[in-house]
Amino acid sequence: MLAETAIKIKDLTVAYHGDPVLYNISTEFYYGNRTAIVGPNGAGKSTLLKASLGLTKSLTGQANFYIQGKALNIDQAYKHIAFVPQAQSVDWTFPASVFDVVLMGRYGHLGLGKRPRKADKDIATKNLEKVGLTDFKDRQIAQLSGGQRQRVFLARAFCQEADIIILDEPLAGVDIKTEEIIMDLLSQEAKTGKAIIAVHHDLNTVSQYFDRVLMMNRELIASGPVDQCLTPETIQSAYSQSQGPVQSREGSVDL
Repeated sequence: MLAETAIKIKDLTVAYHGDPVLYNISTEFYYGNRTAIVGPNGAGKSTLLKASLGLTKSLTGQANFYIQGKALNIDQAYKHIAFVPQAQSVDWTFPASVFDVVLMGRYGHLGLGKRPRKADKDIATKNLEKVGLTDFKDRQIAQLSGGQRQRVFLARAFCQEADIIILDEPLAGVDIKTEEIIMDLLSQEAKTGKAIIAVHHDLNTVSQYFDRVLMMNRELIASGPVDQCLTPETIQSAYSQSQGPVQSREGSVDL
């Protein structure tokens, strides 16, 4: 039985300075699943996320987010979506404590100008404990290791209590122990019915960490269950060409 749709992307095309970097991407992501987005450098993986979230302008196409079965655009659905950006895109010199950063995950639930309540702070404390950083709550984020920073941003995402969690290379630059901690936490979230979507760079661990995979190189190569879509043929199709559009292999599936 097919899981419930969380995001449906249709005919998404994006260009930078007149140069198309995504070509007519159409795919779906599902609740209760962990989906890896994989492809070579320059394949448009991060661009796909940003265009879907309205952070990058698209030439054509759109993304709809399904909340309680209702299709919403990003402006309507943003409270139900948590986004963890690439670590290098974050200003780690910003003078904020670990607890302050995690508590930011509650701001979407507050009215304009309202301060966090005790309940919000309790949720932040609970999620700091979940990622194993309670002892670091008063530390400045600039003082943390790369793996600890990733766990802080994961705790912030959990604080949003979002239905859909989207992560851009959450395992980049972390050690194997932290990698396993992060993926175990995301697996727990998927088991509660949430949709987990992550740009991922290590093909060797896709089958270990994810249920589904989206293989791309500017165009969609394959999308579906890992055991059906992560094949020598799709890998060759995605990684053998670094420039221009590539053609989807016959037999690629989008289940």
